[in-house]
Amino acid sequence: MTGAGDASFWPAPVYGELAEELLRMGRRKTNVVPGTKLEASAFAILWILADGRPRTLRELSEELDLEQSTVNRQVNAAIKHEYLERFEVPGQVSRQIRPTAAGIEAFEHDGMRRADRLKRVFSDLAPGTPEALLHELRAFNDAYERTIARQHQPAGH
Repeated sequence: MTGAGDASFWPAPVYGELAEELLRMGRRKTNVVPGTKLEASAFAILWILADGRPRTLRELSEELDLEQSTVNRQVNAAIKHEYLERFEVPGQVSRQIRPTAAGIEAFEHDGMRRADRLKRVFSDLAPGTPEALLHELRAFNDAYERTIARQHQPAGH
């Protein structure tokens, strides 16, 4: 089996090391923060809804890049905890989903906990800065999304 340390597998050793670090980030339970109120899925949904615009289940599924059945289950759990609510919009078939006051309060509470953790991580990171990491992560994610989009284009485009 070829691993990250096997230079013959990767075009350059740095790609194996990057893959290893990305896997390491994926294994980390960054969404588990002591003292938070929300499940990770509820926080992710509330993150999307934080712009103040209600969404349909389909829209949430697309923005979260998850199956609609998965998001439906997550939304129902958040509704059960009174963090979200569904409501009807006249003239529309699909009901909309929006945060409740309790959901907004829990989201803000958990957001502050997460921000505090990030501050502590960056205070331990030298010489890195949050701005530098943000710049590189944003550039990486943008390039990654462009690459995936090109792979899904029909031949000749």
